[in-house]
Amino acid sequence: MFDHIGLKVKNPDVSARFYKAVLAPLGYLPDSSGTGFGPANEPALWLYKAADSPNGGTHVALRAGSRGAVDRFHREGLKAGGRDHGAPGLRIDYGPTYYAAFLLDPDGNNVEAVCLSEEK
Repeated sequence: MFDHIGLKVKNPDVSARFYKAVLAPLGYLPDSSGTGFGPANEPALWLYKAADSPNGGTHVALRAGSRGAVDRFHREGLKAGGRDHGAPGLRIDYGPTYYAAFLLDPDGNNVEAVCLSEEK
């Protein structure tokens, strides 16, 4: 459905370090600008310097290939300055195999990694 998503951020350098850390376990790489992320040569998540102070509140859910990738996303995100917003685990209220973790990025956006597979 989506071609790309743009997030307004206060400090692109700080946010780029965070997203580089959390997206690597999901197989997404930074582009040459350092502020576009996605599969190789196909950035789909872009970071933009906000003209005014962003207030967070955006929710972005990123598909993970395994539950282990969700775990690494969460662990690396905490190391990179993200705040825990939901530890890795099953969310059976969303679905019987919905395994996800949630972080708040440096601007307060809710970033989720989700795996719908039963594989660990």
